[in-house]
Amino acid sequence: MHTEAIQDLFSKFDSLHVVVVGDVMLDKYWWGDIERISPEAPVPIVALHHEESRLGGAANVALNLKALGAKVSIASVIGDDANGVLLASLCAEQGMDTSLLLKSKQRPTTSKIRVMSKNQHVLRLDDEVTSELLVEEEHPFIDMVLRFLQREKPQVLIFEDYNKGVLKENVIHRITQHCKEIGVITAVDPKKNNFLAYKEVDIFKPNLKEVREGLHMPIDTVDEQSLTAVHEALFATLQHRTTFITLSEKGVYYNDGNKKALLPCHRRNIADVSGAGDTVIATAALVYAITKDPAIMAAISNIAGGIVCEEVGVVPIDKATLLAECTRLLQ
Repeated sequence: MHTEAIQDLFSKFDSLHVVVVGDVMLDKYWWGDIERISPEAPVPIVALHHEESRLGGAANVALNLKALGAKVSIASVIGDDANGVLLASLCAEQGMDTSLLLKSKQRPTTSKIRVMSKNQHVLRLDDEVTSELLVEEEHPFIDMVLRFLQREKPQVLIFEDYNKGVLKENVIHRITQHCKEIGVITAVDPKKNNFLAYKEVDIFKPNLKEVREGLHMPIDTVDEQSLTAVHEALFATLQHRTTFITLSEKGVYYNDGNKKALLPCHRRNIADVSGAGDTVIATAALVYAITKDPAIMAAISNIAGGIVCEEVGVVPIDKATLLAECTRLLQ
């Protein structure tokens, strides 16, 4: 791609409205010092000195979309609790539309508390319910999202599944069908439980582990031949438009039935792979919405995933850095 074409593509991100539907989380970090072992049990005592809260799960995908310039609405079911209030306020601070966050009396806001000392991960506490939405939560949530799609006509909808219960099969089917009817592009980052429920979506983006679990395929050798077999197995059930598989250090693979390729990753100083998948699905959805070209989508998303792996912790993509790297690598 020429420099002008890349710059033009990136400038068009600002015109897109994306709805992210799925499992939002609150990532809490409690920082402290360990100076002694408890006299009550052989465990360290952590003297806390500060804490911070960050957006996780589907909310981190939304954060990446905002970083790239898109307008974002976040749709999920959260608890009617203090963590839900905090999560909604963090989303609002980042300029996200939070009108599709439905409060539930039946389940808490999913939160992960990581206890840290001198950059060491000491303990993690998970507060969550992973059972599927109850019928009395499911139907209002579906109705709310469908009315919003009909009224706002966003260009893209991303399903972000972490097996926490929001994306049950009926939720997936009803929303996907409505998106098809009104011309909204659908992309999905799937997980094991509902792996083959995302029928007729535009972009199906699992990683290699998710493919092995979801299809029960060993995939011992990662090459174009084995990945083409994966695409064909997926397409037989899903009838989707584009397969896009992330392969960690081996790069990415795409196949839409016409074009296919295994793209190697660009050499990077990898510090932390956390959150890379969130960056990739956000970038891929925006690029595909504008270009409808899986090759360009895969090339730019591959670069984006590598860039965030150079940072420690979960951080959203920096648009200027991505633009500079795409200009350098895609000429």
